[in-house]
Amino acid sequence: MAYRRTHGVQTRIVRIFNTHGPRMRLNDGRVVPNFIAQALRGEPITVYGDGSQTRSFCYVSDLVEGIVRLLRSEQPGPINCGNPMEVTILQFAERIKALTASSSPIVFKPLPEDDPKVRQPDITRARTLLGWEPKVGLEDGLRRTIDYFRTRV
Repeated sequence: MAYRRTHGVQTRIVRIFNTHGPRMRLNDGRVVPNFIAQALRGEPITVYGDGSQTRSFCYVSDLVEGIVRLLRSEQPGPINCGNPMEVTILQFAERIKALTASSSPIVFKPLPEDDPKVRQPDITRARTLLGWEPKVGLEDGLRRTIDYFRTRV
């Protein structure tokens, strides 16, 4: 916004929420690669806190489509791009475990102080102004992501 105001150029602002898909870095520290790598290696899947905190996960092709639609629009934003479907971290760990057919136990560690309890985008503006919403379901996107990680772990 400051750049737009100062220099008078067109800008677009997109708020990106948790995204997953092939080519994620295995060691980037985010929950998707952490859980998948732990499950594929047969290591304990680490859940922080009791796992009741929620997240939502958007598949990468959906995110790219949202960004492209924003860039082609006259909307300056901000626009949230993400998947509004929430799951708890514990549900997510159990889903990864099932999709990888892993025997990894789920272990619980203390919740970091700064860990958000809820992470869910409101995509009303994306739907209304861009005609955008995610299309790839969580399970389908996770299968594609897991297939990629199988070749890396």
